[in-house]
Amino acid sequence: MIASEIIDKFGGQSALAKLLDKRQSTIQHWYNNRIPAKWQATILNLAKEQGIKLKAEDFFSDPTIPQAQHFGDLTIGDSIIKCAVLGDGIRVLTRATFVKAIGRKGKAKGGRYYDDEFRTPVFLTAKNLKPFIPKQLQGNSAPVIFRIKNQEYIGYKAELLPQVCGVFIDADDADVLTISQRHIAQKCKILLRGFATVGIVALVDEVTGYQDIRDRIALQKILDKYLTDEWAKWTKTFPDDYYKELFRLNGMPYPPTTSKRPGYIGHWTNDIVYSRLAPGVTKELKRKNPRLPSGYRKRKHFQYLTKDIGHPTLKEHLSNIIFLMKTCDDNGWDDFKVRLDSVTPKYGDNLRFPFKK
Repeated sequence: MIASEIIDKFGGQSALAKLLDKRQSTIQHWYNNRIPAKWQATILNLAKEQGIKLKAEDFFSDPTIPQAQHFGDLTIGDSIIKCAVLGDGIRVLTRATFVKAIGRKGKAKGGRYYDDEFRTPVFLTAKNLKPFIPKQLQGNSAPVIFRIKNQEYIGYKAELLPQVCGVFIDADDADVLTISQRHIAQKCKILLRGFATVGIVALVDEVTGYQDIRDRIALQKILDKYLTDEWAKWTKTFPDDYYKELFRLNGMPYPPTTSKRPGYIGHWTNDIVYSRLAPGVTKELKRKNPRLPSGYRKRKHFQYLTKDIGHPTLKEHLSNIIFLMKTCDDNGWDDFKVRLDSVTPKYGDNLRFPFKK
């Protein structure tokens, strides 16, 4: 369930803002993005008080919606297009950045459930464009609903963008565009030139083998944002609730009988925490913080996370994990893992789908 649907259950943005004693602008930001993890438990309790049907799972998107396995921003000229690769290999561009890139003002109307747009995007419905729209484009223009982390997006398959550019350029060459459409044709020409440049660079990288080095460089840039060689002074980062829930879900007594936590706690933490922060983080942390001959590590992994990106991402992820843990019954480790994999899969893993028997 997306944030707007949850907020609407309380009567809208103003109504929820009043119940939470928050500014309406804050709720509006949630409405257009997502509800922060630290407020989810409060809203869940508030729903019970108000007699509103709301479950913990409702704060997370429909697990059947594809999860982006890789994502980033593509810069072409002065356009920045948010793109992603889904688990089945489909390349998608978010609708908002797609529309902006071709020079359309405002958002595509109708939102997620605008049925007409599932046949033809609104920016191709003008009568003067129809003679230039190939049949294969009409059959390949349906929006794609997908997720990047916990946020849902509406997008289009990436190959649609150059096809749309071709429509406007062909219409411009035929001198049938209106004054309000001509700037779109100009943007499309810039985009196509940019695609040509990117395409030739990608081809050269592939045939020379440089793409493998390029990928390593790109990964290193990601790791540089999250990790640092200058380890930080230890401060309590993992709350007690995290460990209490770990033991409860595995049917083990808490606190443990020894002050040193068993080694498998570290394996669990690598699995459900570090491997889900960013690509390659776990492997790099093990390199920076290797095991000593005693079998223990000199420092905690989180001491190598950067203050501006690494630590904030870790804290937000921990809040989500603890909240999700508390929604599971005792000895519910397997249930928790299924829910976690559907909401925040490990990088490189395939997304689980809840097939009905």
